[in-house]
Amino acid sequence: MGNPADLFAFDDEPTPPKPAAPEPALKPQAAAPAAPRSPAAPSTPVIPGSYSASSIEVLEGLEPVRKRPGMYIGGTDERALHHLFAEVLDNAMDEAVAKHAKSIWVDLDADGVLSVRDDGRGIPVDPHPKHPGKSALEVVMTVLHSGGKFSGKAYETSGGLHGVGVSVVNALSDRLDVTVWRDGFEWKQSFSRGLPQGPIEQLGASKKRGTLIRFHPDAEIFGIGAAFKPARLFRMTRSKAYLFRGVQIHWTCAEDRITDATPAQATLHFPGGLADALSERIGEIETVTPAFTGRVERQSEAGAVEWAVTWSPIGFGDADGFVSSYCNTVSTPDGGTHEAGFRAALVKGLKSYGDLTNEKRAGQITAEDVIANAGAMISVFIRNPEFQGQTKDRLSSPDGQKIVEALIRDPLDHWLTENPKQANVLLGFVIERAEDRLRRRKDKEVQRAAATRKLRLPGKLSDCSRQSANGTELFIVEGDSAGGSAKQARDRTTQAILPLRGKILNVASATADKLRANIELSDLILALGVTPGPRFDIEQLRYERIVIMTDADVDGAHIAALLITFFYRSMPEVIRQGRLFMALPPLYRLSAGPLSDYARDEAHREELMRTTFKGKKVELGRFKGLGEMMASQLKETTMDPKKRTLARVTLPESEDEIEDLVERLMGKKADARFRFIQDNAQFAVADLDV
Repeated sequence: MGNPADLFAFDDEPTPPKPAAPEPALKPQAAAPAAPRSPAAPSTPVIPGSYSASSIEVLEGLEPVRKRPGMYIGGTDERALHHLFAEVLDNAMDEAVAKHAKSIWVDLDADGVLSVRDDGRGIPVDPHPKHPGKSALEVVMTVLHSGGKFSGKAYETSGGLHGVGVSVVNALSDRLDVTVWRDGFEWKQSFSRGLPQGPIEQLGASKKRGTLIRFHPDAEIFGIGAAFKPARLFRMTRSKAYLFRGVQIHWTCAEDRITDATPAQATLHFPGGLADALSERIGEIETVTPAFTGRVERQSEAGAVEWAVTWSPIGFGDADGFVSSYCNTVSTPDGGTHEAGFRAALVKGLKSYGDLTNEKRAGQITAEDVIANAGAMISVFIRNPEFQGQTKDRLSSPDGQKIVEALIRDPLDHWLTENPKQANVLLGFVIERAEDRLRRRKDKEVQRAAATRKLRLPGKLSDCSRQSANGTELFIVEGDSAGGSAKQARDRTTQAILPLRGKILNVASATADKLRANIELSDLILALGVTPGPRFDIEQLRYERIVIMTDADVDGAHIAALLITFFYRSMPEVIRQGRLFMALPPLYRLSAGPLSDYARDEAHREELMRTTFKGKKVELGRFKGLGEMMASQLKETTMDPKKRTLARVTLPESEDEIEDLVERLMGKKADARFRFIQDNAQFAVADLDV
């Protein structure tokens, strides 16, 4: 028969992600002069390859940033490159949010140099008390964890927290110039790869105020040719203008750097804030109600919450819904506690309105129902926020949920009661989502219960306990003996076992009457919970994955080929959606003393003999079938998702090619099958069970 791979192609199942590989070493920097050895220290000879005090490397200043940029900006790819801009722009926005600046200028010139200027207070330039001989400006640019945002005295709320943002930008730029206007003078200092290129200079008197930072990313870090993308910079700039309605941002870009519809010049100012942003994003999409928008500032302490949300019965483009969230104008794509507070406010508000209007069905609403078809934007300003990681992708402040929920809840209650017509429409829409969710869950439970009742027979289906299909697997096993081992080896929560008694019917050459009369196929269809043929609905499939697990011999390969043919002819969508797999049990067990390993086939056994067991006296065991494997061995090698390897069954692109191959191998014409075996004998010989 040969291997079932002759019929269908297999893709290896994706394995769990491996730990990130170490970042490539950067060009070594000049070492600092060695300190004189203490006369009392004994002279220790350095042995090549030894581990001693001289092996301990101490990184100073901004060296850690250049050595491991991924720790500070998440990598060295395009996203990390543009994160440099975000760090500089965040500082300018902090000045605006603190009401010290009204305007920001962003400029990308023809040489790829990016400039960000604000009309705020300007970075202090007077000598720093803890760093004699250095100005505060130089300390901010060259010392990690330095800045004016720790105590809360200079900024009540800010996006910068750790004092590493602008110094990281400095470390990863081959050129960075800072110009400051304050105290009636203009000041300037230049840096390269984090090192000052001279002391701070006073250029003359000036009535201007603010800070200008011009920088160019270092090719040693980001690679030759790495450059800022105007379209991405413009999107980032525009989103900042939406997040704080009190700022005006002026955008300019050299025209020869633009390759799309990005404007060369624009003034970005949105008095409506997030309401304007949501309106632009959803465009002409049909909505259930007008958007619920608002902004609330806390009276007792600094901070504010702004939001805009609406619902669409048809979804938003490629997604049913979306939530875009921000904290202190910093985007949080992974969400966090502020999003949790937003969802809680919406759910509790709608449930409360349901109680008020005597709509008892509102009690079944969950956050999933409310957010499913929502388009929402939420921005929170809080003091001393806590983020996960330096790139601030997720807000983890414990107070985030409580603050947002408390500030949105009252405005939501007023909005619902003051607009009863649209409130009733919205509540009805969300209740429909909840009832659809409950109906789907009930259908799944009914399907599983019905199949389990009908298949409660000795040696047949041993179902898993999970009620939903998510994460579940059905193992189709060859024989009752193998089925017994598989039942002991399985995870009872997610893995079901269906043993087969011998080879199933060949559906490629069987009549419809034979198909209906075949007990093995009838049991399999009943276990799957679906109707084969034209009425097949993959949503009714009771398991997320179907795994064919047969012996690693010719008979096992034949049974696997018959099963794959059955799925292809009766329910091909299972294969097209990547839900059908082949287990890969081992054929051999090799052991030498305490060392043991498993080999999938002859070639793998020879490879292990040349490598792992080279020069050792090996005890070789051959598994004649899955039924001979102990349950612990079957679990370790074939069924445990953490250790096993599965092969996904896939289809060639050409349907004609598949049909021709199935007909030749599995059809009624024995001469066609014989010719195929003759033509491919060199491939089939390796699978002979002798």
